[in-house]
Amino acid sequence: MSFVGHQPPPIFKRGPAPLARLFVFVAVCLALLVADLRFRYLEVMRDALSVMTYPMQIAAATPADFVLNASHYFATLIEVQRENADLRRQQLSSGERLLRFELLELENQRLRELLDMSRRIEVKSIAADILYNAPDPFARKVILDRGAQQGVEAGLAVVDAKGVVGQVTRVHPVQSEVTLLTDRNQSIPVSVLRNGVRGVLFGSGQGGLEMRFVLADADVREGDQLVTSGLDGVFVPGLPVAKVVGVDRASDAFARIECEPLAAIETSVQVLVIGRTAYPPPPPALDARER
Repeated sequence: MSFVGHQPPPIFKRGPAPLARLFVFVAVCLALLVADLRFRYLEVMRDALSVMTYPMQIAAATPADFVLNASHYFATLIEVQRENADLRRQQLSSGERLLRFELLELENQRLRELLDMSRRIEVKSIAADILYNAPDPFARKVILDRGAQQGVEAGLAVVDAKGVVGQVTRVHPVQSEVTLLTDRNQSIPVSVLRNGVRGVLFGSGQGGLEMRFVLADADVREGDQLVTSGLDGVFVPGLPVAKVVGVDRASDAFARIECEPLAAIETSVQVLVIGRTAYPPPPPALDARER
């Protein structure tokens, strides 16, 4: 049964076979390739299509470029942070080595100065280090790392590279106690290097010194250098001790002479314990009547 003007549904329409279509398309493509290679017919069209599709290519490549650049940025950032951390560690290590080098250089300089001092003294001396201040708030004393086992004796002078620091007052087997020159109970016979005027130098207990028992008209001037006189038989004569910083002649029969120590008493670390040139003579014997 059929109806006038009725068309069959599209599902029942049959066109060329798929294989035939494939051959047709392949033949057309080959013809276009040969024509383009020989006559360059499609070059203008290809350029136009390239220009037209360039924005789409950029848009398609942007996400990949963004991911690639971001990964490169973070990788570079991590590498830079690692390099900065390594540089900071190297800088700290270099600063520590430089500080140690400066400390060693300063210590070597002090030791060379002590060696020069020991050569000038020409008597037996013992090198020692100051360990710490003695635990006595009313005295100015320090503890050395040398004692009786190293030959230290009570009464020996202690000097640094600049001058007299103090005197050994107590000796232990491996340590010794030194009373500093500025202690109020410490005294030392001295003389003026310029003219030999003698006196006794006392500590003030506050870092200063005072030369006593010098007549008011004695020739002592500001700037004079005081050295050990050696009259006590304990201190080697000629050791630098102090410098005169003030002379007051108006007080009484004796001049008031203020001095400052030449040695770095408060900051010295390496010192020399100076031996005696000769032991002091014994006191004269008393006869029966004096007894």
